[in-house]
Amino acid sequence: MNTKQQASLLRTFRSLHRYTGALLFFFFFWIAVSGLFLGWKKHSGGAILPSTQRGTSQSLTEWMPVDELANRAIAALEAADPQAGTTIDRMDLRPGKGVVKVRFEGHHTEVQVDGATGEVLQMATRHSDWLEALHDGSIVEGPLGIGGGYFKLVYTTIMALALLIFTITGFWLWYGPKRLRAAKRHRKPRD
Repeated sequence: MNTKQQASLLRTFRSLHRYTGALLFFFFFWIAVSGLFLGWKKHSGGAILPSTQRGTSQSLTEWMPVDELANRAIAALEAADPQAGTTIDRMDLRPGKGVVKVRFEGHHTEVQVDGATGEVLQMATRHSDWLEALHDGSIVEGPLGIGGGYFKLVYTTIMALALLIFTITGFWLWYGPKRLRAAKRHRKPRD
């Protein structure tokens, strides 16, 4: 590749880098900030993700039946917020900690229940859930009436390809001028 071709490629990459950056600035900012918070979620002292409590027994044979633990979590949520939905989205059993984390549909409340005694150990908001939805773009699926995760799929594909373009063009914007200077040095006549 001669120096004119290298210079042309450098200009093309500079334009592609500039316009892609301007077009997607907001989305990259959004991903960076939410990603930063998600990276710190377990080290936030319970501010982003509720700290996992400890139950009284790690032995599953000593635990109450799962449906009873679910009913205890629902009762605690109804007592704290009668308007909150009580349909369970998932239950995360943590035998090593002796606790069950119960999460609900439609909101980000988590109730932690002691697996052996059924005592409610903590009720808190999982801010990490909406941060994750913000990070991967799925936060707009509900308001836009899009189901099946298709928006998230398109969004993450576009952002991944843009990041790939930024990586390639950014590298070339750093390396290309070095090649041009080296080529010019080799072409200079020697005295």
